[in-house]
Amino acid sequence: MISRRNFITSIATGVAATALLTACGGSDGGGSAGTVEKPTVINYTWWGNDDRAERTNKAIALFNEQNPTIKVVGTFTDWAGYWQKRATEAAGGGLPDVMQWDLSYLRDYAQRNQLLDLGDIGIDISGFDKTLLPSGQVNDKLYGLPAGTNAFAVYYDPAKLKEIGVAEPTGKWTYAQYQQFLTDAGTKSGGKYYGSTDFSGIWWLFNIYLRQNNIPAFTADGKLGFTKADLNAWWSMNSDLRGTPAIIPAADVTQLLPKSPFGSNKTVSEPTWDNFMGGYLADSGAKELNMVAVPSDDPDNLGLFLKPAMLMVASAKTKNKDAAAKFIDFMINSPEVGEIFKTTRGVPASKTQREGTTFDGVDAQVVAYEESIAKYLTDAPEPPIVGFGTLESEFLRIQEELNYGKVTVDEAVDQWFTSAEDVISQNS
Repeated sequence: MISRRNFITSIATGVAATALLTACGGSDGGGSAGTVEKPTVINYTWWGNDDRAERTNKAIALFNEQNPTIKVVGTFTDWAGYWQKRATEAAGGGLPDVMQWDLSYLRDYAQRNQLLDLGDIGIDISGFDKTLLPSGQVNDKLYGLPAGTNAFAVYYDPAKLKEIGVAEPTGKWTYAQYQQFLTDAGTKSGGKYYGSTDFSGIWWLFNIYLRQNNIPAFTADGKLGFTKADLNAWWSMNSDLRGTPAIIPAADVTQLLPKSPFGSNKTVSEPTWDNFMGGYLADSGAKELNMVAVPSDDPDNLGLFLKPAMLMVASAKTKNKDAAAKFIDFMINSPEVGEIFKTTRGVPASKTQREGTTFDGVDAQVVAYEESIAKYLTDAPEPPIVGFGTLESEFLRIQEELNYGKVTVDEAVDQWFTSAEDVISQNS
């Protein structure tokens, strides 16, 4: 996986100020004096690695060049440091004008009136699919617009499968067939590779599993939409695989960080978001990696959706609403920005930007995957409940305890529901 570093930088790109010349008359035949109109300055912040910083800086420089009356100043940091910084700023009432945002935190900040309603400030949203916009809405107001989309997929390494004599998956499989694939891969490799990580620890794959069974993850009033029995069924699914060659042990996963087991060439497959392709190729050194759809016991309902890879939001307290709107519109609609980012922010969410961007190599592969699952896609989920970030972290942590064998499935389920009920009661 692409590493995130605690590296913070700020840029101030050059900007041409408009000189307003005022003619001054006088008895000596006159003269002139010039005054310079200062550009409107807006601050933009994002999380990411050095590659995203380089691309973002190029986009900012292009915007500043094309909009000489506005000057965007950017800063970035790693994922963990990013949200700590936003929490501190929010407490002090000083969020940046424009921010890169994650779906997990949208409802939290929107319900506290800290984000700007983007629905009526002149941003062109005509290029967005109607199934995608609900992900940025809270209480019928539009607080976030997606810069890119991603979808869940199962990655695999075709060279490793050929090496160990396991057929490549087609993506048309049940959970039992998926588990058999993992078992065959781990067993036939003779200890060289595991099948995958324990997929039951991934919240978003559990969310997809719920959608495949027509069960909502959350209710409209901010409660859990599933029961203990639903989670028990999910975490019990891999009970027979833990401790076998099908699933890499949790202790090994920890030792490989910050890389993933798949990126470290310890597994032949891994389920995650489709825009991880570039990072996996870089980490693993593989010549080729492929993606197929996730398993489902209902071939007509894969539970898949396009999730905003990241959102663009603005501070409710920005003093430069028009400039912020213009910058957001530029970042999500400009084909030139699409050419800069390709699929590193996900597949461009706006049709205007997507159709104006050329894709080849890895980028073309990601776009092709999303096109291949288009007929199965349903509406993107609305922003998760307040405190979801904590629940997602607890989901992984408790499942890792299960993987270690420290708790039973029943105990793990009880622990997570206790945490969830506590978070929900604190934020209701």
